[in-house]
Amino acid sequence: MHILFADAFHSDYADIVRERGHACTFEPGLSADDLPAAIGGHDVLVVRSTKVTARAIEAAGGLGLIIRAGAGTNTIDKRAAAARGIYVCNVPGRNAIAVAELAFGLVMSLDRRIPDNVADLRAGTWNKKRYSKAEGLYGRTVGVVGLGDIGLAFAERAAAFGLEVRAIARPHRPPSVMARAEHAGITFVDDLSTLAATCDILSFHVPLTDDTQAMIDAELLAHVRPGSWIINTSRGEIVDEDALLDALDARDLRAGLDVYREEPPSSTGTFDSALARHPRVYGTHHIGASTEQAQRAIAAEVVAMLDAYARGEVRNCVNIESQPVGNATLVVRHLDQVGVLSDVLNVLRRCNLNIEQMHNVVFAGRTAAVATIHTAGTTPDDLADQLNAVDRVLHVSVQVADGTA
Repeated sequence: MHILFADAFHSDYADIVRERGHACTFEPGLSADDLPAAIGGHDVLVVRSTKVTARAIEAAGGLGLIIRAGAGTNTIDKRAAAARGIYVCNVPGRNAIAVAELAFGLVMSLDRRIPDNVADLRAGTWNKKRYSKAEGLYGRTVGVVGLGDIGLAFAERAAAFGLEVRAIARPHRPPSVMARAEHAGITFVDDLSTLAATCDILSFHVPLTDDTQAMIDAELLAHVRPGSWIINTSRGEIVDEDALLDALDARDLRAGLDVYREEPPSSTGTFDSALARHPRVYGTHHIGASTEQAQRAIAAEVVAMLDAYARGEVRNCVNIESQPVGNATLVVRHLDQVGVLSDVLNVLRRCNLNIEQMHNVVFAGRTAAVATIHTAGTTPDDLADQLNAVDRVLHVSVQVADGTA
């Protein structure tokens, strides 16, 4: 495969990809504007922070896979990729500990004013009187917004420091999540407003979606206790920055932020942010996932995903339909021989049925297989009979959406 790495990629794992026989292009300095001219001729694109626009996807030619070497995929136009049948996949969970560590580092910095201590000492100022005043963390209450891998890792670290951890109750959380939540001693409340009103610290660990866009707004901040702290290491777009700026002074809030709206497009440059400059804000440079441990773990998973894709397997795809599509499901048991499925598809074509999804499983011994096919269109009453008449088909069942067979 021809693979374009449009961001930095760990050198040890870059060597492994080359050893697999892939043709690799490493262009870590590419910007979103540069990408359309560079993407042609590649089968796979690997990015971290480089934005992948619809214009880049339109110029992609034979591109079949985009891997975001991280969890969030909001920098990729997933709709445009889906329209061209290009898989968009991510690497969830591998950077969770790194981000959680930074988030908790911001909490500790706010409590002990560590950045200000350092700045004064470097400036030749000794002010033990000022910096001896700190509340301490033990026994205080922290609300964790978002119990994905990062939120859970943060909650576990907060609990280890003796904070009381709270989160929002959600139905149908996986048992593995609830087990970790129970181990961390998390107490659940009904909603975000209640969480904001009952915690000393709010730490946000959510993806950027329509629901989370500007979720830290004036309405939410009105529920926050005066003197509380806001931690955001997820996405800058979840913050209404004007509302937070107002609340920092009006409600005596403080904030620890790793992400911002309108961040610079490259890893170095100038950044004019009223929020980052505010004296009640401790800010870092969107470095939550930037530890050697996290980058090695992410790179190792990217290599595994490339290996899987070369075998025809797609992992962690975020832009395919997760539920069955169509109004009928066909289960076709057939001999694993050349041409059988082609004959089945010809029957579906004659019946003017569109195949929405299809999956074929081969049994041990490679004698028989089962194809599950989801179709859209008007299903003929005799479709099962037509398909059962196909040579080397063992049995077909047809289930339509209204429950009739």
